[in-house]
Amino acid sequence: MRNLLIRAAFAAVAFSAVAAQAAAPAMTGETAKGPALVDAQGMTLYTFDKDMGGKSMCNGPCAANWPALTAASGSTASGDWTTVTRDDGTMQWAYKGKPLYTFAKDAKPGDTTGDGFLNGAWHIAKP
Repeated sequence: MRNLLIRAAFAAVAFSAVAAQAAAPAMTGETAKGPALVDAQGMTLYTFDKDMGGKSMCNGPCAANWPALTAASGSTASGDWTTVTRDDGTMQWAYKGKPLYTFAKDAKPGDTTGDGFLNGAWHIAKP
């Protein structure tokens, strides 16, 4: 009986670890500027200095150049990962309270052309 309980507990811990890993909307990737958070396609993610209090300030024309890392309806936040509601009502992923974006001018995975854009207001999202 004890072995069965130990195996069940181990399986629950292993499942929890896999579920937590699967819930992360981004991963760490390598860029010429070092490790960065990247989306599922390997594109570099960025943060914006003008975002305040967990709210995205990049809307309208800004959002065309800096697409938000959107969260599907019902996405579950966990640990450092949260979601914010954008002005248009869509949900966006945030890491440590900072909404995340890609940059339209990054052409391939690992590109970091958005880093320092707009007088240094845009930054690579670091893990």
